Amino acid sequence: MSSVELDQVTIRFGDFVAVDNCNLTIESGEFFSFLGPSGWGKTTILRAVSGFNEPTEGSVRIGGKDMRGIGPNKRPTALIFQNLALFPLMSVADNIAFGLEVAGVPYVERRRRAEELLNLIALPGQGDKMCSELSGGQRQRVAIARALAVEPQVLLLDEPLSALDLKLRQRMRTELRAIQQRVGITFIYITHDQGEALTMSDRIAVMSAGIVQQVGNGSEIYNNPATSFVASFVGENNAFKGKVSRAEDGYAVIDTTFGPLRGVNNRGLKEGDDAYLFIRPEVLRPAGAKDSGADTTFETEALKEEFEGSFLHVFLKSENPEKPYKMAIVNDANVTRQAKGSTVKVAFDPERAVALPDGELADE
Repeated sequence: MSSVELDQVTIRFGDFVAVDNCNLTIESGEFFSFLGPSGWGKTTILRAVSGFNEPTEGSVRIGGKDMRGIGPNKRPTALIFQNLALFPLMSVADNIAFGLEVAGVPYVERRRRAEELLNLIALPGQGDKMCSELSGGQRQRVAIARALAVEPQVLLLDEPLSALDLKLRQRMRTELRAIQQRVGITFIYITHDQGEALTMSDRIAVMSAGIVQQVGNGSEIYNNPATSFVASFVGENNAFKGKVSRAEDGYAVIDTTFGPLRGVNNRGLKEGDDAYLFIRPEVLRPAGAKDSGADTTFETEALKEEFEGSFLHVFLKSENPEKPYKMAIVNDANVTRQAKGSTVKVAFDPERAVALPDGELADE
């Protein structure tokens, strides 16, 4: 009974539309992420679920019950803030049990529950420490335990890992997902970090300017983006702009400044439509003797290389000097280096190139 339904939710602040007609259902026990640039409606949705914002239009339902008029303290939710908001003068155990104390639970029961949760978050025996004695990742886990102590149906997390350094953030992704799977409750996670969303989530909603652009699992979002914004925001992508010259058999050929290029057409593009062909860096490769397709190869200039151990990144001349194309070649110890300024013939598999209608591209 911990599903969350957003039914035609619109939230306005004066003339500004923060969330525009959001319709989706988050299933019970699901790890669901809202992904998008900062300031484009993600946290506003979270606050609507938690009760700090009321929808201007539409409704929020948790477990099938309409939440309109029900305050944050009466909803079956718990919220973890970006800054964690742990109490510095309380012990770890008292921080975890604070919500139970407010609810009038006796001390012995509070302490027992705190110890259970310390075991759950892999901090057994740490209850008498002060929070200042813990690492950043440990404090993060204490904040999660405090939220879980009141046994919410839905746990809401507003960019909780953003203040951590990169390595700790990567480790906490794994730990957070493991905790969610152990407790089995619904997690709704807000982030602008694509790696977090792709790594942890069962499903992701990608947002732009208050509008949900696409909902799907990580593979769907990455490999089959629904819009030009999603394609350019989630992961690295090369965007070739042009006009559709042919559309047949599930493919579209787009005439670009680099010649005609072909990709999968799942969005009903027709001849004459303005469009983008998106080809990810790992899909591009130096053309070989067998790569002769007129619409699956192109020539350009190598601008520079960056060696990253497992990959050699080759930057290629594009229409925009500030945004060169990128080719990521797996380092198999025999990788061919590309001299700066040399002409490079590049090939790709059209099954892994995505043709989409012309539209907004992500800035980030």
